[in-house]
Amino acid sequence: MQDRSRAISKAALIALVGNGILATLKIVAGFLAGSLAVVGDGIDSSTDVIIAAITLLASKITAKPSDREHPFGHGRAETLATTLLAFIIFFAGAQLCISTVEHFFEGRIRDIPAPLALYVSILSVMGKLLLAWTQFSFGKKYNSEMLKANGKNMMNDTLISSTVLAGVFFTIVLQKPFLDPLFAFLVSLWIMKSAIGIFLGVRTELMDGNTDSDLYHAIFDAVRAVPGAGNPHRTRIRKVANLFDIDLDIEVDPALSVGEAHDIAVEVERQIRSRIDSVFDVMVHVEPQGNLEEGESFGLAESHFPERKEEQEP
Repeated sequence: MQDRSRAISKAALIALVGNGILATLKIVAGFLAGSLAVVGDGIDSSTDVIIAAITLLASKITAKPSDREHPFGHGRAETLATTLLAFIIFFAGAQLCISTVEHFFEGRIRDIPAPLALYVSILSVMGKLLLAWTQFSFGKKYNSEMLKANGKNMMNDTLISSTVLAGVFFTIVLQKPFLDPLFAFLVSLWIMKSAIGIFLGVRTELMDGNTDSDLYHAIFDAVRAVPGAGNPHRTRIRKVANLFDIDLDIEVDPALSVGEAHDIAVEVERQIRSRIDSVFDVMVHVEPQGNLEEGESFGLAESHFPERKEEQEP
């Protein structure tokens, strides 16, 4: 966990410094070249500095050990940060959308900027691509939805910078500035769609849910591999940062001693850990075989996966 937190902090620091440099260059060059589009792109990069700061803070919180108020640790800070990133990205896309719509209705025409705006826009596109690559690389390697979301945001910024670049190019070379707000409007829609996708991707984790049925199948197979263990039910999986917290009930022979039943539960846990990577904790509750309890409405059993039974039938 400590290595992962350090890696996330490193990725966030790269994003913080990189976006800080790009934001400063674009804002200064935009004013010098007389390009409001480049200035706006610089302001958008400034929001990325805030996003990187949030990511860096979340990585520090996630690395904290569990305490009395947070017995499950602080891994959920990453989920909350990812949700916040989704809203920031959506807000940036909405602002761009509103700005371009105003251009259409008010008939604004951009002033022709100096060539410096073109050069800075090219540098911005290359810089954003490099930053996006670093965030995606760290995000995939350390299974961080927060860094993956930040990588998507960087790709969105690459589109924004590309749109600004196209707008400046059309303005300077083709003398057709009206295409710039059109491209910007289409990009804004794509950015908002991406933000919604990030939020939908993290909402399951926020609700302590899991959509990967293969994980449940791995748990049921693990129970089946342990002699004396049967009927896995009330199985629940939730994600804490990049780790899985697993709860389940199993049934054993009621004639077994407490020690023998405990050994079976320990073996079930070992089998689960051997089949599923990145396990935070496994809680196995032992019940006597044939035990029926009312109100067991939480968790899943093999009966909830009829497709699995069809696959096993000869």
